[in-house]
Amino acid sequence: MSAQEERRQAQELVAVIEREAKAAGRPLRFMEVCGTHTVSIFRAGIRQLLPENVELVSGPGCPVCVTPDSYMDKAIAYAERDDVIITTFGDMLKVPGSRSSLNEVRAKGADIRIVYSPLDSVKVAAENPDKKVVFLAVGFETTAPTAAATVIAAEKQGLKNLYMLSAHKLVPPVMHALLNDPDVKVDGFILPGHVCVITGTKPFAFLPAQYHLPGVVTGFEAVPILRSLARLTTMAARGEAAVENEYPSVVRTDGNPVSRQLTEQVYEPVDAEWRGIGMVPKSGLRMRDAFAAHDIERILPLDIQTVPKKTACRCGDVLRGVVKPVECPLFGKACIPTHAVGPCMVSVEGVCAAWYKYGRGRFIYGK
Repeated sequence: MSAQEERRQAQELVAVIEREAKAAGRPLRFMEVCGTHTVSIFRAGIRQLLPENVELVSGPGCPVCVTPDSYMDKAIAYAERDDVIITTFGDMLKVPGSRSSLNEVRAKGADIRIVYSPLDSVKVAAENPDKKVVFLAVGFETTAPTAAATVIAAEKQGLKNLYMLSAHKLVPPVMHALLNDPDVKVDGFILPGHVCVITGTKPFAFLPAQYHLPGVVTGFEAVPILRSLARLTTMAARGEAAVENEYPSVVRTDGNPVSRQLTEQVYEPVDAEWRGIGMVPKSGLRMRDAFAAHDIERILPLDIQTVPKKTACRCGDVLRGVVKPVECPLFGKACIPTHAVGPCMVSVEGVCAAWYKYGRGRFIYGK
């Protein structure tokens, strides 16, 4: 698509949003639950294109951001052991626990290695047979299949020193939790494209069925996002509720059955803690008993006491879409990307990090 055609389509979609928003006659709030959407919306300047009564809020779409202190404290405790090598994605290094961070213990000599795929951990384990190699398995439905494949690869290669510290999260259950929270007010969802590639659209059918709310799956460029907002605004204005797919090139109704089967082979749903939200039923994954030999918490359990931090950070409220990052008293002051107080400022997909990087204009701060 040429730049001229993209501009024309964007203008037409904005006109639809304005017309339907006016017809609604009330403020409309739509939430995206994907960190990549958060960044894309800011990068494309979509917020300032919308009419005054259409607001976008960001939900718990960043897996690093929703990881609680208790998980980080366990990861740090394992990293401090002489017989352990930690493998992890790079954005986990700066996430604060209740007392420290992986970056801090790495500086003191802990063996923490950045990998670009969980499968890289297989090579590390093979090259270090005298060490316990622990991958920090953090992510949503998108990354769980690769973590599962890593466990199966270790089994096939006879590697008994590769383990997972699991904190995978599932998106539909936390959306239930948000919608049952009286402080969270939304009129529809931009559904996560990457997650839906794996899950398909079926798991989100509860939105219209139970809450009479619309949801639209979309891609990550400006025009697809605007198209999803046009559909959401139209449905909200007309009192309609459905789950629609504006990303049909990669998202199917039943998702990716092979990836789903791989995840289900290795993992089972469990109750899980989300930062700022609390314990959400059946919203996490743990390895099934058949793969317990690769679960570091079962092989080497640690009794770690997480001490609640006294801080003015409002990351939890930001993740629920209850406040904007600029309403946190630490935002842009004590909390900046190079010195993050909360995880929402740590990850590149964090809501606060996106607001800080792209939201410098007062028109965006206003929204």
